[in-house]
Amino acid sequence: MSDVPTVVRGACHHDCPDTCAWEVTVREGVAVNLRGDPSHPFTDGQLCPKVNPFLDRVYHPDRLLRPLRRTGPKGEGRFEPIGWDAAIAEIAERIGTAVSQRGGETVLPYSLDGTQGLVQKGVLADRFFAALGATQLNRHICGVTAWHGAADVLGMPLGADPTEIASARTIVLWGTNTLLTNRHLWPYVEEAHRNGASVIVVDPVSTMTARRSDWHVQPRPGTDVALVLGIIGVLDRDDLIDPERLSATTSGWPELRAEARALGLDGATSITGIESADIVSLAHRIAHHQPAVLRALIGMEHREHGQDIHRAVAALAAVSGSGYMRSTQVYFDTALADIVPPPGPQRVVNMSALGEVLTDPDLEPPVTVLMNYGCNPAAITPDQNRVVAGLERDDLFTVVIEQFMTDTARYADIVLPTTTQIEHLDLMNAWGHLYVSLNLPAIEPLGECMPNTEIFRRLASALSLDASGLADSDEQIARDLLASGHPWLDGITYERLQRDGWARLAVPPGWSALEEREVPLPPSSDGGGLGIARKRQLGPMRLGALQYRPATESANGSAELAERYPLALMSLKQHQRFLNSHYGGFEHHLPDPPQPQLEIRPHFTTPSSRWSLPRAHGKQPMAHRRSLQRR
Repeated sequence: MSDVPTVVRGACHHDCPDTCAWEVTVREGVAVNLRGDPSHPFTDGQLCPKVNPFLDRVYHPDRLLRPLRRTGPKGEGRFEPIGWDAAIAEIAERIGTAVSQRGGETVLPYSLDGTQGLVQKGVLADRFFAALGATQLNRHICGVTAWHGAADVLGMPLGADPTEIASARTIVLWGTNTLLTNRHLWPYVEEAHRNGASVIVVDPVSTMTARRSDWHVQPRPGTDVALVLGIIGVLDRDDLIDPERLSATTSGWPELRAEARALGLDGATSITGIESADIVSLAHRIAHHQPAVLRALIGMEHREHGQDIHRAVAALAAVSGSGYMRSTQVYFDTALADIVPPPGPQRVVNMSALGEVLTDPDLEPPVTVLMNYGCNPAAITPDQNRVVAGLERDDLFTVVIEQFMTDTARYADIVLPTTTQIEHLDLMNAWGHLYVSLNLPAIEPLGECMPNTEIFRRLASALSLDASGLADSDEQIARDLLASGHPWLDGITYERLQRDGWARLAVPPGWSALEEREVPLPPSSDGGGLGIARKRQLGPMRLGALQYRPATESANGSAELAERYPLALMSLKQHQRFLNSHYGGFEHHLPDPPQPQLEIRPHFTTPSSRWSLPRAHGKQPMAHRRSLQRR
């Protein structure tokens, strides 16, 4: 084996808008260094504090390297090694018996975004479960509320090229801690700021992004809809809306205007706690300093009526003409699509209801086989006690595909060791920029680990499943995804990605959901071949009536409940190096002190913060603006 180091290109697999391109240096079969790819136009050679020491995770002594069979009670975590052939045979036998007795819907796949790679996350797994006729899983635990809120207005939750933010004159970061959770967008925000743009953060919490902004607007938790109605009311009152443009591009403006007028500026102030003068100033800033960009992530969906909040922010963008940007997977959902025909009608369950599904005595057929991969439901799924009660069922056969012994893996009957990102091939999407990357395996799998795809190929063979695509290699899956015929994939081939590592989607420069109301879709499958390319006409942006609905346990929702439950929980990312099950067991990634921190305020009365920016500050890095004078 040569001792000359080689460099292999890839990209991060985490559920993050940035999908950073990286390079792995390998010497004598061992990965010795991982760094950001400096040639990538968006992520620009920078990895986050979580991922910089990723090789420590790959080579961690607690890594699962052999298949395991449970030997003790569920939850105790007692296992013995088992060979791959025996493990696959036992799983196939249990699945085959369960399906023959109760039908395919007795099998439930349970997965999410342990990897966001299109190949390892699920293309082949989806084909496998479709061939079984298994229960389908709605992966609606995160992101879908925001998705639907934006789609209610835009038809699809489309955005724009995020680099366009650099040319904005007003940037409104609404419910997003961009500096921490979307760090590679921040240089474009700084570029705009150097050119004179104002950076405004709308967030109930004083995040690191808010502290670095020009103006932190701090509404009471969950009152964003009232703030939007207040802003729209000011735009309407002060003739800052173009009626001809609204008539041509939207529907439902009269109904939305009536709601804004009914609430009024005083009503918005009373609900949000934001002074009326600040609401007026914010509305005028958005209207007079165009282009204005509204950037939102998913933080706002973590509230009751979160869909209303995302709908409201999208409506504000439509009304004001702002270059609205919501980070979604839309570019890839519509472009990189599996051409294998979808399954027929099957039972569908919401992943958030796993505890209910596993413990429902009347469910027919009951779930008797649980296949878990890319997710840790015992730790992250709501109604945790009921989830655990379901996992403890003696008649539930649970298979967990994992890298470490997670909370869920401790309840498994069989645990199968899977590869990490530097040990397998994958095609990486991004939900925060317009680049697709090819992740090449840098090292051979450690121990007896296998990629998710190989595990499902072996199970399909053991079960003698006869369906299209179940034997496809990882490379073939990636090639097929790139060859789906979508116009945004023009010129992007496997060979090109193999050579360059990444490529920008062929999205026209300046493309924006607010202006382009026609979306290309991949060609439909017609009996194994590809049909002609399709387009979806989104039509006018839908406004319509919009009302502020207080949260049930808030002071505006129920005085009695608010008396019993006076606090509003704001769950935010607190530490740069910590990320759920991926890094919770690593001392280096824990906060100091290594316990979760809770900040409690009995009354939320903090007004918004307005800052006066001397002109000179427009030329200085935002990191150094510590001498601002409050007015």
